[in-house]
Amino acid sequence: MKRPAWNGEPPRDGEEAKERIIAAAMRCIDRRGAKTSLSEVATELGVIRQTVYRYYPSTEELFSAVGFAAINSFLDRLVEHLAGISDAAELVVESMAYTIEQVPKDPYLGLFLNLGEADSFSRGATSATVFDACRYAFARTDVDWEALGYTGDELTELLEFQLRVLLSFANDPLPGRDGAQLRAFLWRWVTPAV
Repeated sequence: MKRPAWNGEPPRDGEEAKERIIAAAMRCIDRRGAKTSLSEVATELGVIRQTVYRYYPSTEELFSAVGFAAINSFLDRLVEHLAGISDAAELVVESMAYTIEQVPKDPYLGLFLNLGEADSFSRGATSATVFDACRYAFARTDVDWEALGYTGDELTELLEFQLRVLLSFANDPLPGRDGAQLRAFLWRWVTPAV
């Protein structure tokens, strides 16, 4: 007997379908990592591959959507990690060091790097959606950005600078530089921009 599509619960609309596909992909990635295929995601959902292809024409596009869905969760962890830091330069250095150290370990965000999809991720990482999410995260830290003159465009430019530097680390990590060495490197070269 054939299993009903969407495991008997079809989505209400395209947005719900995308959300469910991403959730199913995350479950599959949890089990199989980068070896996850669109076929496995389709099986997880109880649909045929063509249904998944309708929303995500390739595995890379699906993994990219998974990465973007994981950004808010990562930013929540980042804000929690930065709690208590009220100096802007220290916060910028620590936020970058933490991101450089943690993103490759994140099963969803790190997937881009492990698959060599850094170029695809780079284009999306500088999108308005990501800037908005980062701006919201920075607003939740203990730094009084407005008192320091970082309002609107200035904060967006600082975030853009950070993201562009972070993307260079994602595309070509510095070998042997982590922990205190990484923070010293960032402090020396990034803090003058803050």
